[in-house]
Amino acid sequence: MRTLKTTLFFLFVALIALLLVDAPSEKDTSTISTQSLIVQGSQAAEQVRAVGGEITHELGIINAVVADLTPSQRARLQSSNPTQRIYENQAVESAGKPDKGGSTDSGGPDKDSPVDTIFPTQVGADLLHSEGITGSGVTIAVVDSGHWPFKDLDVDTTGAMRLLEAHVSTGQKGKNAWEDHNGHGTHVASIAVSSGVNSDGKFNGVAPDANLIMVKAFDKDGMGSYASVIDGLDYILANKDTHNIRVANLSFSATPSSFYRDDPLAQAVMRLWQEGIVVVASAGNTGPDPMTIGVPGNVPYIITVGAMSDNYTATDPSDDLLTSFSATGPTHSGFIKPDLVAPGGHILGLMERGWSTIAMAHPEFHDTKSHYQMSGTSQATAIVSGIAALLLQSEPTLTPDEVKYRLMANAHRAEDSAGGLGYSVLQQGAGMVNSYDAVHSAAQGFANGGLDIARDLDGSESYAGPVRERPDGSFYIYGLPAEYDWDGGYSSTNAVLWSDAILWSDAILWSDAILWSDAVLWSDAVLWSDAVLWSDAVLWSDAILWSDALTEAAAVNVWVDQE
Repeated sequence: MRTLKTTLFFLFVALIALLLVDAPSEKDTSTISTQSLIVQGSQAAEQVRAVGGEITHELGIINAVVADLTPSQRARLQSSNPTQRIYENQAVESAGKPDKGGSTDSGGPDKDSPVDTIFPTQVGADLLHSEGITGSGVTIAVVDSGHWPFKDLDVDTTGAMRLLEAHVSTGQKGKNAWEDHNGHGTHVASIAVSSGVNSDGKFNGVAPDANLIMVKAFDKDGMGSYASVIDGLDYILANKDTHNIRVANLSFSATPSSFYRDDPLAQAVMRLWQEGIVVVASAGNTGPDPMTIGVPGNVPYIITVGAMSDNYTATDPSDDLLTSFSATGPTHSGFIKPDLVAPGGHILGLMERGWSTIAMAHPEFHDTKSHYQMSGTSQATAIVSGIAALLLQSEPTLTPDEVKYRLMANAHRAEDSAGGLGYSVLQQGAGMVNSYDAVHSAAQGFANGGLDIARDLDGSESYAGPVRERPDGSFYIYGLPAEYDWDGGYSSTNAVLWSDAILWSDAILWSDAILWSDAVLWSDAVLWSDAVLWSDAVLWSDAILWSDALTEAAAVNVWVDQE
């Protein structure tokens, strides 16, 4: 009997011990689901560790960390730090995500032959090349899906290596982790800097001697996260002086889920601008409806680019048009966007056809073995990034605000046959970019008048733009004549000419931004109707906590038909 009791006792003890071992402890959260979150604040790392969270990224550019937290850890973090800013580390898609079920047949020509990309001539860059202005000494950082080693991308016009570094922010490991198996990043970079030439000896890139930094923030499927993108921007900021990074190309766009000042990606972009880097971002491929500008293109400081098409008549500008996919302003904060438009229809760029997800999904758009045709505001953005490099080679001391001013002041507005606006300023911005006029202009000034980026970043001031919406859904610009009103419509049959006339006078274009004030900004039926801005689908009532509205994938120019 004693032996039986002893045996039962030890079995009981063993069972209790087993249960204790298997039970998840406060620090052992392996059996509890975690969520990747961006935690912002001066003590963010310490506060995350205090609740047992695991830090996966440090994002110094926005004074934040990315951490894996269980629901209970997140609750304790919020309870102990009520003003703590916590954002979802949501998925982001690069532009050009292909349709499912794409063909694996590479298609297209088997050999390379000289091609003429045409767009350098359309924006006047070929004239600057003949004067020796080729982007030499200026580095462009491209945040995208990686790099594929094409000679025209890796070396400049002298044959010297100009790819300075390829940084990987996706978490991928291995010596070839930087390779672009999506295709979008290589295509975009080649538009900006290709040193290849056509049969007439003209360069196929806008800034063929610019140096290049490739930052891989998206995988082969074009997927990334806020953390991977912001990590890439953090890398650019940390290395801007080492590599003379003067331009950052951001050819991606997410659906806004907050005002720009409350978005961590927008904050990182503002830091780059504040530190002297010209940030060029796509408007997005979500047009033509109003208020479709994405993040980070909705940031008022930076250069946001829409897309036009030559309508397949490259040398005849009389039938040019704004593409139907080009996203349109105003932003949700009332700012005029895009700032400029550039060629973005059926643009030729480099893309590896055997490994690139996009090329395999749409093999019919290979023009040669190495050149591929795509449409999008991503491509238009790369053109403007190249032009910024040309301008900075010509005048290295220009600040980002001065570069933006010069480009906008020398853009050519779209006019109709009667001499009026061919498109609203909320569709075309200041007009079609022209690199030759921008470089040779004597215009001096600063964009972003009335904005203080330092006070905006530290939260001491907030700003709104001058655009108002009427109850009928039309828009007007506060203080400007009815010529600038817009009914919100789009027509693909508009035949426009790119006038030499400047669209904006200095007093009109860079008018002071409005300080955030209930009395000025949010008067009823003046700015935004409730149905447009404050619908439940984009509810931003809790600026401190990222709402579930951001669960929609961010897409920069998901695949669009050629225009």
